Parts: sequence; C-alpha cells; structure tokens
Amino acid sequence: MPLVLGENLRNNELAQEAATIIDACVSCGQCMVNCPTFRLLQDDWDSPRGRINLMKEMLAGQPPSADLQLHLDRCLTCRSCEAMCPEGVRFGRLLDVTRELIEPAARRPLRERLLRRALRAVVPYRRRFTALLRLGQALRAVLPAALRAKVPQKRDAGVWPERTHARTMLVWQGCVQPALAPDINAAAARVLDRCGIRLEPAAAGCCGALSHHMAEPEEALAFMRRNIDACWPQIEAGAEAIVMTASGCGAHVRDYGALLRDDPLYRDKARRFSDLSKDIAEVVAAELKAGRLPPLPVQAPSPDRRIAYQSPCSLQHAQKLKGVVEGLLKHAGYKLTPVAYPFLCCGSAGSYSILQPELAAGLRAAKLDTILATRPKLIATANIGCLTHLAETSPLPVRHWIELFDETLTAVEAAQATSGA
Repeated sequence: MPLVLGENLRNNELAQEAATIIDACVSCGQCMVNCPTFRLLQDDWDSPRGRINLMKEMLAGQPPSADLQLHLDRCLTCRSCEAMCPEGVRFGRLLDVTRELIEPAARRPLRERLLRRALRAVVPYRRRFTALLRLGQALRAVLPAALRAKVPQKRDAGVWPERTHARTMLVWQGCVQPALAPDINAAAARVLDRCGIRLEPAAAGCCGALSHHMAEPEEALAFMRRNIDACWPQIEAGAEAIVMTASGCGAHVRDYGALLRDDPLYRDKARRFSDLSKDIAEVVAAELKAGRLPPLPVQAPSPDRRIAYQSPCSLQHAQKLKGVVEGLLKHAGYKLTPVAYPFLCCGSAGSYSILQPELAAGLRAAKLDTILATRPKLIATANIGCLTHLAETSPLPVRHWIELFDETLTAVEAAQATSGA
C-alpha cells in the first residue's frame, strides 16, 4: 500500500521523493544481514528496515524526533543494503532526503551543532585542514598517545612525472588527501605516465560530500558548482577524464549530474562532469586491457606479497566496481587473502568516525579482526578515509593499492634493465 504523506508534507518535493523510494520496500529484512550497525548493535531500529519504519512515521505526519535523528545519524550511508535489496530500494538517496527534511525541525544539542559546524568549517578547505594537520604533526611527539594515533606522520609526495603526452587526464585533489597522503596521486601519475597519459591536478576543492551527507544541501551544491567552474577550462582544453584516487569523492562526483539536474545553468555541465569521472582502477584496467602498460611477469607470489584488500563501500556499493582492484592486484603478483564479510564497512564513512567515534571504533575492530585472521603482510585499500581510519590502530601498514601497483612496475622495470645490461 503506497505511503500517504502527512498533510504538512503533501506538497513537499523531498517528501514525495522519499515516499516513492519507500514504496519500493517490501520489509523483507534481507538487507539486515548486510547492515554493519545492525550486526554491531543488534537493534532493529539501527537496520535499514527499522530506519525506514521510523521514516514512514515521520512522513505520515508525526513530528521529527531526536530518536529518529539518532538512528539516522548512526547509519554509515555505506549502501551495503542496496547491494542486497531484491527490490532495488535506493536507501542512500532516501537517507540523504530524510536527513534534509528533519535537520531544520529536530534541533540538535549545542555540542553537536558546534562539532558539526567546526567540521564543515575546516575539513572541506584544503589550506585550513593542511595548516591544522601540520601543526599536529609538529607537536606529534608530545601529544597524548590517543591523540597522537589520530595524527599520521608527514608523507613525502614522491616524484611527479613531467613528460608531455598527447593524452591528458585530470586527477582529483579533494580536501584532505593532498595533506595526508600526497604520494597517492603521484603514484597514479607515474602509472599513467607509462601509458602515455599526462595526469594534471584538477583545479577543484572539496567535492561537497561532507556537506551533502550532513544535510547542508545548498552548501554542497555551492562546492559542486565551484568545482565545475574551476575544472571547466581544463575539460575544454581536452582532458579526457577526471581520475579519482579517493573512492569516496568519486562516488559523490558521479552524482553531480543527478544532484544538479534542476539547475538550468549547470545541469548539462554537471552531467558531463559526472560522465568524465573515473576511478583510477577503471582507468588502469582499461589501459592494461589495451596493452598500453608494460607486461608483468606471471610468477607465484612470494610470502611477503600476501596482502588483504579492504574494498571501500564507496567503491563496491556506490560505484559498483567490485572486483576491479582485486583483479589488478592479482595481475601485479599479489596474493589476496580471503577476508570474511568483505561487504561490511570499516567505520570510516567520511565524518562518521568523528561524529560516531564509539560505533566507528567497534566497526573498525571487527574489520581488522577479519583481516588479521588471514595473516597478511599489509592492508591495501582505495580510499583515503578508510586508509587513515584503519591505520590508526592497525598493527600492519595500510596503503593505497595504486602505490603497490606503481612499486611493482618499478621493480619489474629495474629487473628488466638489469637483465638487459
């Protein structure tokens, strides 16, 4: 039976969209086994089905409550439930829409409001975040152990190739990755340089995902429009793709076309912007298939090449690129250990690890337990948020897979040069 909106919401377009999405749900419960928070808390209200039931009550006319807000806040927006749902319920979009509806109506405690405002004032702005991180790194030796673990050591960017090629792609910089791990994009640039592609930094800032998932839609749209304007001259100059090395940003940029569909000034550009967005794994896989990467010798992986791959939710669920990175790592001679429950979130989820620290820590502990049980030598991932969150407590190194791929190519080239000398 279709959901009947409360009288106060019948003319609200967001509420109408939410109701349409909910109407596809048959309350079968198949999503619950895939939900990280339900598995952790064993509370039906912290499952997709439970959250949808709470949303129904609000959409039917009940005032938004702090209880509803609490259970929606606990959701990671990992979209693992979407991968399991037999009816194709778009829970990620439903969550964003409902959060936007209730945020103005359910006033948060002062502490929450200040923390959320502080995050939005610092994290999306590269210079502000970098300055704060560098201060923390300078004081790292004297920080308390718990705080020191949250401040990663400064990393060197490494060599960025300067050769000119006929083909050019842009690489997304984002807000936090250039300060936390500048070597990731440098490694991507070196890999694509071997394919005859020049990788140039995109003239863009924060993708807008942080504001979007914190129910600040206008702020998010402003970031998106600025990014389109900043990158448009580079696109018109011939850049054939916008390469994403952070799958979280990639998932959001792929939605630019949908999120700006009602903006007559930006909808066409936004659609093209989304179409140009490619995860680095997609690009490398295509170049490998086309034979534009040096062949890698097929050999049995050595014990020190046993790695565990943690596939970010934004890559496997949102972008539906499950298996692509895994295939590339195997091609590079790595032995991937079979990690249990690979569909479960590590607990990073953008700002989630800050706003829900206890739940995020529990999810991380569960993820690391499944990873370490396979006795790998290191952990690979594809998103800066997952990388830093796992590395905070992991006894093993956590690295971006493109760095490992670049190192393998470098080792192969060195071996070939030696044998041919």
